[in-house]
Amino acid sequence: MPIEIEAPEQLGYDNIQCNLTESSYSDFKFKDLKLDLDDLVIAYSDHRGHPELRQLLAQETGGGIIADQILLTSGAAQALFIISTTLLEPGDEMIVIRPNYATNLETPRAIGANLKIVDLTFEKGWKIDPTALESQITSKTKFVSITVPHNPTGTVMSADDLKTLVQITDKHGCRLLVDETYREMNFNGTLPYAATLAPHVISVASFSKTFGLPGIRVGWLMTRDEKLFEQFFAAKEQIQICGSALDEEIACQFYRKRGHFISLIFNNLQRRFTTLKNWMESQEYLEWVEPTGGCVAFPRINAAVLSRLDLEKFYRTLNREYSTHVGPGHWFEQPKHFMRIGYGWPTDEALSKGLRNIESAIRAQL
Repeated sequence: MPIEIEAPEQLGYDNIQCNLTESSYSDFKFKDLKLDLDDLVIAYSDHRGHPELRQLLAQETGGGIIADQILLTSGAAQALFIISTTLLEPGDEMIVIRPNYATNLETPRAIGANLKIVDLTFEKGWKIDPTALESQITSKTKFVSITVPHNPTGTVMSADDLKTLVQITDKHGCRLLVDETYREMNFNGTLPYAATLAPHVISVASFSKTFGLPGIRVGWLMTRDEKLFEQFFAAKEQIQICGSALDEEIACQFYRKRGHFISLIFNNLQRRFTTLKNWMESQEYLEWVEPTGGCVAFPRINAAVLSRLDLEKFYRTLNREYSTHVGPGHWFEQPKHFMRIGYGWPTDEALSKGLRNIESAIRAQL
């Protein structure tokens, strides 16, 4: 997948001055977490996942989910893999929105499932339309897959639309998968955990995006359907038995102090978003649908400029001459004049410089 091959992790962080590709908050350093790991036993751990961490996550749902309805996984990516491989057989049908994170598209394809894609559009504000999704549901549909807040656009489905989609999928007897990795990064207040709304709904999230801990590889899935949970649990057993005791203990100690870290994260995120928004408002080359959540945006080069631009040369210039990287549209099966800009990960200085470099790389051809 291009998003993996071209990722800055593969290119080497030291080779990039302005990294605007990342879709997460800044990576925390171990020393900043103030952890106590001296008494940790490095052994096989609870196969469902760290008991205290699952209890803390359950408490955040307001009682809608209990700890034994939460399965810790190796990041959200493993959770998505478990869900697809459990629910889908070759020839089965699923509905997925696009643009989307590649795993939500490629794993079902690898299984041989029939993907029915509902494309979101810039012109309609990247809005997820429950009616459009319902029009694609048939008796063969196993599940509908959405992401809220959305990656790569940063748009957020309304609570009413989410509840409507829960009702629609329930009526048609299919499941609803909600990837809510950016849930806490909703500028207008968090939505309820989707899995609390009905037994046929599955929630997925992780510590990678909002919390800036992608290296510990801890994510989770939630479902109130006991039979389905047991299937997911069995799949995890086959893949890895249990998670890393070290990773899950780090996640648990971090989550105990969640309030402190969330405050820090949001203060920095809002400041960086203001930098991006001010830059976009001054733009003559790019246009966007302003994000209302997450830490990414998905602007596009406008039509007047695009007609005079060689996109391959633009990205080559941006990468090689300005040492600045963004997520080009083809990472998300979109035209290359779209680009994902991650504004939560870079430092204030790197973000400002990277935005100026995008402008300079365009201007160099005009």
